[in-house]
Amino acid sequence: MNGKEFLEKLKAEIHNAVVGKDDVIELLAVALLAQGHVILEGVPGVAKTTIAKSFAHAIGLEFSRIQLTPDLLPADIVGTVYYDQRTSEFKIKKGPIFANVVVADEINRAQPKTQSALLEAMQEGQVTIEGRTLPLPKPFLLIATKNPLEHEGVYTLPAAQVDRFMMRIEMGYPDKEEELEMLLRKDKGEFREVKQIFTPTQILNLMAQVRRVTTSEEVLKYLYEIITKTRKDNRLLVGASPRAAEHLLYASKALAFLRGRDYVIPDDIKEMAPYVLAHRLIVRADYEIEGVKSEDVIREILDEVEVPV
Repeated sequence: MNGKEFLEKLKAEIHNAVVGKDDVIELLAVALLAQGHVILEGVPGVAKTTIAKSFAHAIGLEFSRIQLTPDLLPADIVGTVYYDQRTSEFKIKKGPIFANVVVADEINRAQPKTQSALLEAMQEGQVTIEGRTLPLPKPFLLIATKNPLEHEGVYTLPAAQVDRFMMRIEMGYPDKEEELEMLLRKDKGEFREVKQIFTPTQILNLMAQVRRVTTSEEVLKYLYEIITKTRKDNRLLVGASPRAAEHLLYASKALAFLRGRDYVIPDDIKEMAPYVLAHRLIVRADYEIEGVKSEDVIREILDEVEVPV
């Protein structure tokens, strides 16, 4: 099965539960095949959790949802140790992080200590419970939802954690046609549960194919120039990290694969750059007051950097 066929089947199945959102489905597929994690940002009620759950069911992976709240503890996510009286042994009770696709709903509502429990899982694919290190199932994808309008009862995500997310995907309101179709299908009861159409083995095979996608030296230099310019831009307090460059490369390889190619072209990097870089860049306060956003800076940089022929 090639990348194009995978994406077409995935979209068709998810559309049984969600109207439109083809771009979000493709970006989630990119993150999965590139072994990255995603921040799904949008106001309440735009189907963030629905699309994440449908995505997990379609690709045949175990799904888990964590509703993050201020009183949530790290042990509520990773698990804890308990004493089994029947066997007179201490045993580990695994938390909801032990799934292939984990949705962390409203991640910024959890305290920084609880958010930090996700760091090891995201970076190393493992968690440590009472000194014992346990591997997470493969593949592993964390989808963190975030409401950008909330300013009370929320905590700022640590920069170290934000940098571990491969992409930030913004989900806005549907357009007129999509919303009317959604209401019509709701009225007629036409929405149904998404069925499993792939197996974990198939997904792991697709991920292996993505790793074989090639990138020429000229395209790598193009990627490097984009990253370097973010570090030299005087409007930015913090530019893109080496991890950001790595994530941009892997995401571009996955996008190329889904578009039916076994090599990366500059357009792949150009298309993925805003999703991979925007949430990592910190605009200086004086420019932020003037309305400058990280997305604006990235667009200007992409226009400035010469595209290799």
